[in-house]
Amino acid sequence: MIRSAALLSALGAGWLAAWWSGWHDVDRSPAYGFFITALLGFGLYASTSGIVIAEFRRQLGTVLLAVTLGVLAKVALIFGVMLLAFGEPGHLVLAVAVAQIDPLSVAAMRAKSRMSDSAKALLAAWASFDDPITVLLTVYITAFAVRGGAAGGVGSFAVNLVLNLALAGVAFLLWALVRGRVRRAEAGGRAVRYAVRAVMVVAVLALGFVAVQQSLLLALALLGLFFRPNLGRWVDGLAQAGMALALVAVGLVLAAEFSWALAGVGAVLGVAAFGAQAVVAFALTAPKRWRGDRVRLALGQQNGLTAIILALLLEPAFPGAIAVVAPAVVVVNLLHALANGGYDRLSRVIPPPVPGSDFGLSAIPAPGPEPKHVPRVPLQPVPRVASTYRSKPTP
Repeated sequence: MIRSAALLSALGAGWLAAWWSGWHDVDRSPAYGFFITALLGFGLYASTSGIVIAEFRRQLGTVLLAVTLGVLAKVALIFGVMLLAFGEPGHLVLAVAVAQIDPLSVAAMRAKSRMSDSAKALLAAWASFDDPITVLLTVYITAFAVRGGAAGGVGSFAVNLVLNLALAGVAFLLWALVRGRVRRAEAGGRAVRYAVRAVMVVAVLALGFVAVQQSLLLALALLGLFFRPNLGRWVDGLAQAGMALALVAVGLVLAAEFSWALAGVGAVLGVAAFGAQAVVAFALTAPKRWRGDRVRLALGQQNGLTAIILALLLEPAFPGAIAVVAPAVVVVNLLHALANGGYDRLSRVIPPPVPGSDFGLSAIPAPGPEPKHVPRVPLQPVPRVASTYRSKPTP
């Protein structure tokens, strides 16, 4: 409940700021575009920088399924619900906009999550690398709807992908050159450690500025896998602050675009997105090793800046997209907060399952075999035996 209230408060702050200042077209401002893109880029970096690399390598197959077939399955499920509810084929683009998981939200909740390292690695990688898939789907579907074919967006997407990989490659070469010196500095005194960390932070900020300026956000997600200054809990704290700022940014747009009719469509869209995550996550986590984290992964859908950015991109071709997607983002995040809060309370009452067991039932000691019935034999009196020792009579 506290988290839900905090989310609504941040959203309301943005709404009131837009209403009080009279901002109506804030989403068309270049400053707003740079701001939300920078927040999204930070979310991608913060999400992947918290991944345990060993677990990421171990779960790579599941990650690839999640960001490819998983995204397509979620789009199909969300669109199916919207088509049944409203009968509008154009809602396919809205299904694509909310099919991904917001990396900034995942990064903000990582410190408080009770998931295992394997599940955290899966959800963080899922949130960080499903964005390119949804962007590609958005390009295809928008081009198909507007121009009758998807050929117009393929070339630009390919060029953008190559530039992302090139920037990530430059960053990796830089890291390979300084990696040994950084390790030696971390073993030295405090002043040396802090100086090296400061230089690394400046390098990350410089690479991040280039990535945001050129919209090379996939490079930031890859950067977080290896270029990691040791900042302790600062990254998690900044991620939580970034999540609040993201909701303020949503409120700034929602104040001008809101209508009750489109908000109702957005509410259905948000419920469909949350339910689609549950279905797909349960399908992907069928192996026994995921049983302890299966429910938390199923309740892991969160939306935020990526959905807003995609809605802003869709707005010229599909008017009203932002007015539907923004309420859907709010609904998804409220469902996430309430569902996970309820499950946390339930987990305190019911002991968590033992990994590798059948939902924890093997942790309960099995009753031992019943003792055999031994017939009771009555005790016989001990016969008196005459003593061979005679005491002398008392004189």
